[in-house]
Amino acid sequence: MNQTTNVSITTATRRRKLADGTIASYPQYYCEYRDPISGKRRRRAFNRKKDAEAFRNALLVKVAEGSYVDERTAPTVSKAIDHWLADKEGKVKASTLMGYKVVVNGALRGPLLIGTPQERADFTESGVPPKGSRFIKLLGDVKLTDLTTAMIRVWHKTVVEQCGNYTANRAKSHLKSILALAEEDFGTRAPSMPTGLARARHKPKKVILTTEDIMQLVAAAKIDTEQGVYYAFPFLAGTRPSEQLGLLWSEVDFDKNIIRIRRIQERDGSLAEMTKTEAGTRDIPMGATLREMLLEWKLRCPRKGKELYRVFPGPGRVQEWPKLRIGGGGPLLYQNFRKRYWQPAFKKLGLPYVTPHSARHSFISTLQAQGIEVGLVAQIAGHANPTVTLGHYTQAVRGGAAAVDALERAYSPTGLTG
Repeated sequence: MNQTTNVSITTATRRRKLADGTIASYPQYYCEYRDPISGKRRRRAFNRKKDAEAFRNALLVKVAEGSYVDERTAPTVSKAIDHWLADKEGKVKASTLMGYKVVVNGALRGPLLIGTPQERADFTESGVPPKGSRFIKLLGDVKLTDLTTAMIRVWHKTVVEQCGNYTANRAKSHLKSILALAEEDFGTRAPSMPTGLARARHKPKKVILTTEDIMQLVAAAKIDTEQGVYYAFPFLAGTRPSEQLGLLWSEVDFDKNIIRIRRIQERDGSLAEMTKTEAGTRDIPMGATLREMLLEWKLRCPRKGKELYRVFPGPGRVQEWPKLRIGGGGPLLYQNFRKRYWQPAFKKLGLPYVTPHSARHSFISTLQAQGIEVGLVAQIAGHANPTVTLGHYTQAVRGGAAAVDALERAYSPTGLTG
């Protein structure tokens, strides 16, 4: 990029003939400069001198900072959205990408249909607007070089009024990511996100089991040879439910004491050969308790035909030990997992009910409470950024064995008395 050495402001008198035949005169100001990229002479016209001066000052700052972009060729927000979605292809699962598209197309690109949520959903699916419908223009046609913090604030307020805080804040989060990628790839400087925006109503905190509760659950699971590993696993491995139900025996390495997370199970029971995000593909170290439970379960686990396949399959029909089950080995749907394995365990033990995903929350919280650095916790949990895990970054300096040793201490009776 060439440096702009001279930006001058000149003036001229413009004359225009009015309807009554008189001639009106008014001043016209021009900001003349050499384009920092092409080197060609350019001239911008302004009706007010202060506008020409503001443009000149902004131009000089952009050139000095190396952030100048020709506004005539600058991409629009709509183009930046397309670029961001294309970048996400293959990095997130198809259903996650579809969720991104619904939000950015409906609440960011626009236009936004004025109507009920159902009317907007029907319009998004069919592309056919209701009779007499009205629309609000959003940010899609705005060039990135023209986008300002004030414009984002107005846009956010509009989406809050039409769609609610949740949708508006989710769209703003996507916009921040979209602008960051555009800044890297297009060289356009992203405006600051506005502060003090409307927030979603406070949600009650989810119930999280205490260490004593989890210790009781794990102890019960160890003697429950038919179902225990199903409900203890996420507390000991920190997996998402889709990761647990999609786990195959080929990814459980007893020699290296690791569990390889490489895929997830979709809602219909099919396997997706990718995780929720790129960071979700990871290796989880096995502690002694989990290793022992999985080794014992491997002897009883329903097979697909005659081969071990899924670690957490549908149960089939139990025969007298040591005969194998009949008809099992297929996918176990999430709703059946909760109904047959998860909920009965909490009811039987008299523990506060939590969701399977809350077990993952407990896993992460326990590791942090045991002093495991957040960088390592994020790595084991499959978080792309440690800020998701704790809110600030801590360098990981130990291996995964330190983390599972801490988990063993936390959930063992001796760990509570020391």
